[in-house]
Amino acid sequence: MIILGIETSCDETGIAVLVDGAVRSNIISSQIDLHAPFGGVVPEIAGRTHVMTVTPAIEQSLAEAGVGPRDLDAVAVTVGPGLVGALIVGVAAAKAMAATLDIPLIGVNHLEGHIEASFLEDPSVQPPVVALIVSGGHTMIAVMPEHGRFEILGQTIDDAVGEAFDKVARFLGLGFPGGPVIDRLAASGDASAYRFPRALLGEPNYDFSMSGLKTAVIRWVRERQNLEDSFDPADLAASFQEAIVDVLVTKTIRAARDLGIDTVVLAGGVAANSRLRARMRAAGEESGIRVVVPSIALCTDNGAMIAAAGARRFERGDRASWDIGANPALSLG
Repeated sequence: MIILGIETSCDETGIAVLVDGAVRSNIISSQIDLHAPFGGVVPEIAGRTHVMTVTPAIEQSLAEAGVGPRDLDAVAVTVGPGLVGALIVGVAAAKAMAATLDIPLIGVNHLEGHIEASFLEDPSVQPPVVALIVSGGHTMIAVMPEHGRFEILGQTIDDAVGEAFDKVARFLGLGFPGGPVIDRLAASGDASAYRFPRALLGEPNYDFSMSGLKTAVIRWVRERQNLEDSFDPADLAASFQEAIVDVLVTKTIRAARDLGIDTVVLAGGVAANSRLRARMRAAGEESGIRVVVPSIALCTDNGAMIAAAGARRFERGDRASWDIGANPALSLG
């Protein structure tokens, strides 16, 4: 089975080819340099750039995989959630290919793709799993009892984790995207140097709140600046990051324990954070819970995860109708 995956939900054009479940190509055309001057993703720029990059990326992905368009069994594409202008580009490209080649079109939830990425590199991973999905737009814990079935256990009530990283990094003048730069800076800092709030950590639920933490960090820095009191940026980055990771790890492991599920998977762009990966693995070992962490290339938005989710749907007989459209608010489940 040969599946082409198309991902254009935000600012990266991701195209991949899966052959019998193996990744043959995974092309990612990033727009970071275009959005960095604005400190965040500009939807109009994202959509226009996808228009220019999606066809060359498809051609490159097919060439690297050593297959032709007529070899494809299906085309899978992200239909939501995401930026509507960006999603439309990928959906239109997928429809054109599927119609021209007379092969099935498969619509995929972006978040489902992130979870399925965890199964690509290790076939021994099997449901049920508890998934921590963390990115610029999403922060949630979900349970997947079997492929294609999901239940959201908890999610952020305000900012997503990636959004909090970006806002604090922008305030500190560290650049965009904020997560990677804070992660690098924190590597040389002391995570116990400053104490920041862990919102909802003691609450009997699996929800998150990042807005208060972001505000607390910004207010703390302003107070130091007003007092002309120096602080170590690396210590600040490490302490801020630790406050986030503490809550993510504690609630995810607790969810797995409460449900009696022995496998946790990390998913989404923030799953590339080195401290989160290390802390989650350590907490898993201590609790007897297997923690599955995808490689960095499969954490960020990519076509391979969409092809993987599409392959699961193809095997179940799922097919998208030709009138399927982009759904920027598509929910998981």
